[in-house]
Amino acid sequence: MESNSQFIQEVEKVVEAAKKIPKEDLIFTYNGVLYPSVTCDIDTFKALENFEAREDDLMLVAYPKCGSNWTLLILHSIVRAFYKKEPLAAIPLIEFKAPDKFEKLKADSSPRVLGTHLCYDDLPQTFFDKKVKMLVVFRNPKDTAVSLFHFYNNNPMLPTYDSWDEFFPDFMAGNVVWGSYFDHAVAWNKHLEDDSILLITFENMKEDLEGSIRRISEFFGISMTEEQVKETAEKGTFKSMKENSGKTHGAFGQIIFRKGDVGDWKNYFSEAQSQEVDAKFEECLAGTKLGEMLKYNVHCKW
Repeated sequence: MESNSQFIQEVEKVVEAAKKIPKEDLIFTYNGVLYPSVTCDIDTFKALENFEAREDDLMLVAYPKCGSNWTLLILHSIVRAFYKKEPLAAIPLIEFKAPDKFEKLKADSSPRVLGTHLCYDDLPQTFFDKKVKMLVVFRNPKDTAVSLFHFYNNNPMLPTYDSWDEFFPDFMAGNVVWGSYFDHAVAWNKHLEDDSILLITFENMKEDLEGSIRRISEFFGISMTEEQVKETAEKGTFKSMKENSGKTHGAFGQIIFRKGDVGDWKNYFSEAQSQEVDAKFEECLAGTKLGEMLKYNVHCKW
């Protein structure tokens, strides 16, 4: 097992290396989707084709800045509490490159905590063949866009934007890392009736973290006591995660855990931009299960 201090050292190495890379080389395209070259590469994507999932893997799927790091840490806490097992720290997402990554994953004892930002159609077939249970986390599109904008501008591993108004058209067109939010949402929405998929929203976790933890643990067949649920919730609030981010992610923690607010988009969106997202939501998700769970009229209206 790699200690958390080793994980932080690896993150810091990656961040420092990114500072020396020209802006135009920080992003590459694979199968029509943009990815950060510092954390992903084609060799890793090709190796994923031969990756072997396990039926008892705990799999998290989330579009970037929808709460993936927050939820991964909660999953780690659940595994520690119930299985007394320390998850592999240095492999947060299956598409991230890391030394001897697949050998380490193969050697890791079950249950493994895995995560990804990949769209449904880009996931390795092995996860479907093994009927792996997947926890899917989404966040309302307006707050997601603002959070991703700041992630670009505060992160040496991604190119910066001169302004929010410059970033917004790229977000809407899907010209951002891991592609279009709405393409991801539409793809996952088609499969939400599958009993191997559980959808939780960022907003749900903010409103009722204990309830969300119960749903997550029950979904993965983990019988947590009320005491374990409460302890996991106390340590797993966004505020707590942010305060402890230096211990879990080093200096990069402040980039990952920025605000975690619901409604921050109102500080950035123009009326025209808000209406553009409204129209896109209406086109793609209105009346769908995912659309209803996002409570769009509650969280995305002025």
